[in-house]
Amino acid sequence: MSVRLCFVVEGQTEETFVQRLLVPHLSAFSVWARARCVLTGRKRGLQYRGGLQNYAKVQRDISVWMKEDRHPDVFFTTMFDLYALPNDFPGYADAVRERDPYRRVGMLEAALSADIGDRRFIPYIQLHEFEALLLAEPHSLDLAFPERLEAIRALSETVELFASPELIDDGSETAPSKRIIRHIPEYEGMKTFAGPLVAGKIGIETLRSKCAHFGEWLGMLEQLGCFS
Repeated sequence: MSVRLCFVVEGQTEETFVQRLLVPHLSAFSVWARARCVLTGRKRGLQYRGGLQNYAKVQRDISVWMKEDRHPDVFFTTMFDLYALPNDFPGYADAVRERDPYRRVGMLEAALSADIGDRRFIPYIQLHEFEALLLAEPHSLDLAFPERLEAIRALSETVELFASPELIDDGSETAPSKRIIRHIPEYEGMKTFAGPLVAGKIGIETLRSKCAHFGEWLGMLEQLGCFS
């Protein structure tokens, strides 16, 4: 049985990643997906999307979409970064005291699920941000930045110090995106294009094997067509 899946994502980089990689991948499992950035404002009839300003806007956007589509064959999920997550998110105060990143993100996802309160909702928060996926195979950055091979090699050596790219921390200067930008400054202005492009070169199977939390989420999404 086929199902539909709606992604509410943080920004354009995640939206492009979902559309280019996850949508075609999930179609093989009879899961027909689409994505849109979280709604952050309206002005003069225009909608503004992208960025997590506060949880109230996230909660409102998810709830409105779920009310608009109440069919039992549609599911909803998120793709938000743990890095710089707004501090008014459900469970935030308790989660920040947890030192283990996997337990911390699990606490936040459980609290988010409880707050939304709908069986069709599958919360996902990326450890620690989208760029961790690119660090699953940093040498693949050469696809977008072929002139930066020495910088990519130095970045790869740094990444090897971590057991998983998902464990690369959320410091203001050491988060995954900050590390990439330090070695490849051009990435900052090209991330919407370069990020999904590089992720595509890395491939779904490498991403899920190197990033356990991402892999668990993807596995749940694949199973929706079987258990709907």
